[in-house]
Amino acid sequence: MKQIRNHSFNRQGGISLIGLILTLGVLVFMAMLATKVVPTVVEFSSIKKAIRSAKQSAKTVREIQDAFDKQSEVGYFDAVRGKDLSIVKNGEDMDVSFSYTKTIHLFGPASLLLEYADTTAKTGKAPKMQE
Repeated sequence: MKQIRNHSFNRQGGISLIGLILTLGVLVFMAMLATKVVPTVVEFSSIKKAIRSAKQSAKTVREIQDAFDKQSEVGYFDAVRGKDLSIVKNGEDMDVSFSYTKTIHLFGPASLLLEYADTTAKTGKAPKMQE
């Protein structure tokens, strides 16, 4: 009689060459996207800080605009200027708002549209995007 041997096959696990190429492609695309989006997010954060600082340091609409323009020179951003701010008197206080869009070209006909808006109003509702 023949003896039946029990062979255990050691199957190696891992990633195939095609899987590796696809994974690297996705990672490269995400890195490319991040290098284009992160600077706009940093700029938005700088603008948010600048409107709060301008609001605290000034009392009139013109003073707020001038203070914001000085902050923009120091912060090296130009997406929003003092004249672009929406400043509304709310009782004794002033509410400062802004909104803008950034279009980032990705490749070919593909672009990414980012809409940024913020306000100092206590309601926290940012203004609607202007078309």
